[in-house]
Amino acid sequence: MTFGEKLKQARKKQGLTQKELADLSGVGLRSLTNYERGTHLPQKEEIYARLAKTLGVSVSSLQDENAVFVMEAGKRYGGRGRKKAEEVIRTFRVAAAGGELDDDDLDFIRDAMMQTYWDAKQYNQRFANHRYQKGDADGQEN
Repeated sequence: MTFGEKLKQARKKQGLTQKELADLSGVGLRSLTNYERGTHLPQKEEIYARLAKTLGVSVSSLQDENAVFVMEAGKRYGGRGRKKAEEVIRTFRVAAAGGELDDDDLDFIRDAMMQTYWDAKQYNQRFANHRYQKGDADGQEN
């Protein structure tokens, strides 16, 4: 079950409308709608915590592996990393939309795509401009 599906289910279980949940949690209605649709994931762990607290559930019960992956990419690589991770997930969803694979196979492929993302990021670090990351050519720190 995706984050959006879990969120919607928890909201309905509490008998709340999207507007009511948005008001109680301090999360924008547009953001909440996008979360439930599955078009976006929260950018900060704080959002998960506020939603979970408002709904009376644990943060981990709301998150799915995709959400954890996107949050970790954001922590490691900032906004660009988070956006790229979301792009990987969207690409996976499009590729898996045919419905020909069972859930175990889909999980295996998703996990492989996520690991490939991490491996590529680590590999590409070798080619980053280290001058800006670790100081200039004279060994000076920026």
